[in-house]
Amino acid sequence: MIHRVKFISNMIFAIETSCDETSTAILNLEGKLLSHIVSSQKNHQKFGGVVPEIASRAHLQILQIIVPQSLKEAKIKLNDIDIFCATCGPGLVGSLLVGSTMAKSMAIGHNKPFYPINHLEGHILSPLINNKLSFPYLAILLTGGHTQIYLVKDIGDYILLGETVDDAVGESLDKIAKLLSLGYPGGPLIEKIATKGNINAFDLPHPLEFEKSLNFSFSGIKTAVSLLIKEQTQITEKIKNDIAASFQNKIIEILKKRTTLALETLKKKKYNIKDIAIVGGVAANRKINEAFVKLSQNYNCRLNSPPLELCGDNAAMIAWACLQRHKIGITPDLYFKVNPKLKL
Repeated sequence: MIHRVKFISNMIFAIETSCDETSTAILNLEGKLLSHIVSSQKNHQKFGGVVPEIASRAHLQILQIIVPQSLKEAKIKLNDIDIFCATCGPGLVGSLLVGSTMAKSMAIGHNKPFYPINHLEGHILSPLINNKLSFPYLAILLTGGHTQIYLVKDIGDYILLGETVDDAVGESLDKIAKLLSLGYPGGPLIEKIATKGNINAFDLPHPLEFEKSLNFSFSGIKTAVSLLIKEQTQITEKIKNDIAASFQNKIIEILKKRTTLALETLKKKKYNIKDIAIVGGVAANRKINEAFVKLSQNYNCRLNSPPLELCGDNAAMIAWACLQRHKIGITPDLYFKVNPKLKL
């Protein structure tokens, strides 16, 4: 008698729609990425920022195209998927609803579990996709909406050490780029022209410089740049370059100071930190990376980041976070409601 073993595909389907990136990913339970698509919405550029209603509609339209594309790329069918997951916060509520509702619908339709994933967890676990990190490690999260420092003790065990009290790094870069009439998104544009500027051209403030907390503040720098621009009789390319360089340098100075303070604080508490991770879209900035390489070396730590294409918002990190949760036995939750202010 021949015993036939049913083939189990062991695959995770993930959707990320927290802001203006629409993304899908298919990951197997061994951690191999079988498909990954990221579609950046270009229709926000003329507004100089993300318009929530436009983002929600675009997600719905794009997902109808990239979901079947993902399956085709992975060479599988939808009923081969074992687990569905989606970003359920934080983010724009309309955008979160679009992605999570679609993933939940597919889970219900195929009688499979659904995992709600925290966008921030996706980011801080993303360096584990391509690196072996020792727990606990220090994660510096730099995105358009968040600037935070986490002690990552283990999967599902995170301690928030500090965060911005106003603007996030990415948001600040966007605002400065807008003041300089560069366009959107601002991060890559500021980085590009900063290479031609003088980092010492303008003396910008360092908010919370002498505070002992691990919190950040960036809105004061934006205000200082705004006043600086108004003082100029003419905004030449050289002035733009110098402002960008000075601003980027100040951002790096602030990030280094707070990270150093975090490492010293953890050292006093007897934590043995061997790895530092910088994650999020702003982690793709070369100057920030160079600064953190030196900082890590000073503390005999390894510096880690996800692959460049996984620094921004993407579904691969959501699938990866889902896999880690599945491995440690966290229960799926089909009835989890999206939360635009979801905490980690």
